[in-house]
Amino acid sequence: MSVVSYELVGDIGVIRLNNPPVNALSHALRIGVQDAVSKAQDDSSLALVLICEGRTFIAGADISEFGKAPMMPSLPELLIDIESSKKPIIAAIHGTALGGGLETALACHYRCALPSAQVGLPEVKLGLLPGAGGTQRVPRLVGVKAALDLITSGTPIAASKALSIGLIDKVVDGDLLSGALEFAKEVIEQGATLKKISDLEVEKQGDSPEFFSELFAEWRITLSKRYRGQEAPQRIVDCIEAAVNKPFNEGLKIERELFMECMQSSQSAALRHLFFAERMSSKVNGLPKDTQLKDIKRVGIIGGGTMGGGIAMNFVNVGIPVTLLEINDEALQRGKDIIAKNYAITVSKGKLSAELADERQGMITGTTDYNELANMDLVIEAVFENLDIKKQVFKKLDAVCKQGAILATNTSYQDVDLIAQATSRPQDVIGLHFFSPANVMKLLEIVRGEHTSDQVLATSMAVAKSIKKVPALSRVCYGFIGNRMLRPYVRESQLCLLEGSTPQAIDSVMQRFGMAMGPLAVSDLAGIDIGYKAREGLSDEQKGDIRTYCIADALYEMGRLGQKTGAGFYQYDPNTRQRIPDPKVLEVIEEQAEKRGVERKDILDHTILQRLTFALINEGFKILEEGIAQRPSDIDVVYVFGYGFPAYRGGPMFYADTIGLETVYKTICEFSKTYGEEFWQPAALLKQLVEEGKTLTQWANE
Repeated sequence: MSVVSYELVGDIGVIRLNNPPVNALSHALRIGVQDAVSKAQDDSSLALVLICEGRTFIAGADISEFGKAPMMPSLPELLIDIESSKKPIIAAIHGTALGGGLETALACHYRCALPSAQVGLPEVKLGLLPGAGGTQRVPRLVGVKAALDLITSGTPIAASKALSIGLIDKVVDGDLLSGALEFAKEVIEQGATLKKISDLEVEKQGDSPEFFSELFAEWRITLSKRYRGQEAPQRIVDCIEAAVNKPFNEGLKIERELFMECMQSSQSAALRHLFFAERMSSKVNGLPKDTQLKDIKRVGIIGGGTMGGGIAMNFVNVGIPVTLLEINDEALQRGKDIIAKNYAITVSKGKLSAELADERQGMITGTTDYNELANMDLVIEAVFENLDIKKQVFKKLDAVCKQGAILATNTSYQDVDLIAQATSRPQDVIGLHFFSPANVMKLLEIVRGEHTSDQVLATSMAVAKSIKKVPALSRVCYGFIGNRMLRPYVRESQLCLLEGSTPQAIDSVMQRFGMAMGPLAVSDLAGIDIGYKAREGLSDEQKGDIRTYCIADALYEMGRLGQKTGAGFYQYDPNTRQRIPDPKVLEVIEEQAEKRGVERKDILDHTILQRLTFALINEGFKILEEGIAQRPSDIDVVYVFGYGFPAYRGGPMFYADTIGLETVYKTICEFSKTYGEEFWQPAALLKQLVEEGKTLTQWANE
């Protein structure tokens, strides 16, 4: 069946697009539209309506064509044909008109939309810019400031806002086709004027050239902070500046050149990889598609601290009531106060009304009685990270919860199988590892135990989506995917300190690489006591070489726990929490180095970067070998969405392919000789792929 059809409805030609599921601008669709527009030029129609079947207007380009040889007509060529029509074309928008979809609508002479429709140019999120006239048409239509905001944010806007800024011409209620045909008749009655955006000039509003020069300079600074290290936002500003200063066709040429530059960049390749990785992460290999899901209508959460409260917010935010259990009324009130504070912050930022915040808090019921959890469909334990305590909790849950309830642990490290053994129903036990702050962080690590049922796993994946989380599946091991990889990363940061570096040098290297925070700043934020207490439950063998934690332990014993005490690896300003290098920390480092017989020497920034990132990568390969993670892209999802790894590098495993597996392998072998085999042993899978001359991506796709 053709993806494009054309028919006359009275004296109006209707071009229908039908390319499920989202009417992506495939080659077949582009040819179909071009043919329909051409055909309409010679028939009796007086105006044309471009409308889509299915649940949405054109939701964007066909990403599967990216990187392939271009097939004519290209989208820019098609849009020139649309705008050149001698009959007015009205785009009728429902669902979402995104990226190339909105650019197509902008090439039309008029635009109408349902009230529920959204429009946007999200290319920046893929390391790209609108490449079919979006950066040239939008500022001509809505002005420079609105264009900068729309295109650099990549966030869709509602039809009502699009109308208010002039991006669309009309919002129609009721049936879209009927409304679009009525609008077309109005256009015909008013003379069928061809409103070509390309004929407009950017509204100067009396502003001098200096005004725009200063405006663009300010935006470049803002975007360098918002998108640290990313190239596409800066190129978007270049394009919009061209729209101000150049004729339309020259601006289009600049836009196309910069689009191709972005398309061919490693940053866009990484962000496109993540786009697909995020969608793939919710798919479980071998899980039957027809697995019946459990109905999750009531959720119980044990532990009302920062983590438990944040988890509760996720559920009430989507209308699922929560029963929050704490050890006593005082602890319960503290938990409710934390939740209230979080909502107050959201309200103060204008992201939520006070009424809605109150309504959501009203959906949280507090209790100190386990019997109140008897009818819950899902119970999530978020208590202290201690195996014995967690087993006691699950023993109680086993006694009171109804049969078929999902019993989940929020543990960061503990053995989910051992926790499940405390119950008579291990098939109902699963790990749901939220990341702090749980009401903000997108990642949800889902840990499948040895006996976890398909139904519980499938339901957990569905729950993750319903509460707007990005799920990633892990099997059971110490620390699962994320925290297991974190150990060698932190190990190398501590060894670099001991051997000659400083906290600020290490953190600066990793922040320049693109990490949200360096490892020592993260340790101070989380609390140095967290790692110390986690090690308390380990044997000497499990703790590993004392050199990897002696500095952190020394700071702990001094009462320097990080931001919470105003001092850790750094000092902190009590008012601003600004980090300040502390000479006392250097004294501790030098004292520990002397005590451990380590001679301190300067360490190059390049070496620090390789030691920390290659430690992550090597452990990721081991996780793949063991089947802890399903696929390399799941590891990338975990690290980008849970640990601040720069999205524009694609995650640690994609980054490994970017720099070359042979480079990684040879460097790790050199590190083994230089820093010790106990720390550096190349993963067997890494060695295998290097010997076979394969990339990790090739291996994953076999």
